[in-house]
Amino acid sequence: MKIGMVGLGRMGGNMVERLKRDGHEVIGYSRSNTQQAKDLADLVRQLPTPRVVWLMVPAGKVTQVNIDEMMKLLEPGDVLIDGGNSNFRDTIRRASEVEAQGIHWADCGTSGGVWGLTEGYSLMVGTSPEAFKIIEPLCVTLAPPNGYAHVGPAGSGHFVKMVHNGIEYGMMQSFAEGFEIMRASQEYDLDLHQVAQVWRQGSVVRSWLLDLAASAFEKDPDLTQLKGYAEDSGEGRWTVLEAVNTGVAAPAISAALWARFVSQQEDSFSMKVIAALRREFGGHAVKSE
Repeated sequence: MKIGMVGLGRMGGNMVERLKRDGHEVIGYSRSNTQQAKDLADLVRQLPTPRVVWLMVPAGKVTQVNIDEMMKLLEPGDVLIDGGNSNFRDTIRRASEVEAQGIHWADCGTSGGVWGLTEGYSLMVGTSPEAFKIIEPLCVTLAPPNGYAHVGPAGSGHFVKMVHNGIEYGMMQSFAEGFEIMRASQEYDLDLHQVAQVWRQGSVVRSWLLDLAASAFEKDPDLTQLKGYAEDSGEGRWTVLEAVNTGVAAPAISAALWARFVSQQEDSFSMKVIAALRREFGGHAVKSE
């Protein structure tokens, strides 16, 4: 299958590589890389119909600018995919505008970080059955076995990914607090890497995040190279706002979001753990001491 990929950063670049390894032909474009396509119009010209263009750009204005441009370039029957972390309410509006022109819309919540190239990406797709049938071969390549799903109509993919990231906030906060409690113990001088390794084998808290914590502690037992600062991405805020809007109690996710705010003002070991985990699974930028 031949597609266009707009955005060749941490996620987009690795997704292109994984697609190519499985025989897909990808025309990539980013502002800093114009080797395959000099601009969006050139990218579209190189694609067969129905054209499929996958956006992997930051949420917000950049996404909107690219969608607006694509609406001028694509034709009825083509497919436009937003694989970034857009607010699902923005997605619903954008999908309506795109589909009004006869262009298929798909929003694809994408999780996997820098490990997605080798491990595969978890894909949560919101679109019509017709559009999903067109893009499913891409999902088969990008995801591990049973790692993708057509979760519903436009907006649902980004909604599910938003909640996924809210849960991620709560899980990371719990690990961070637990490791800080052990580190602060006055009775025991614990090896946190050792504890993490033991928990990885058969315990009820074993998980990929715990694997990453063990990796981080092995590299830097006291996380001395990190500043206890963790950015809060939009998804955490949006999840808490949606909990408020729907009247759903979400104390763990909310508390994790508040802790991120605190980290941006004060240094703490628990926030160093979260910074380490974000670096390990997503290649996110960290601040050094």
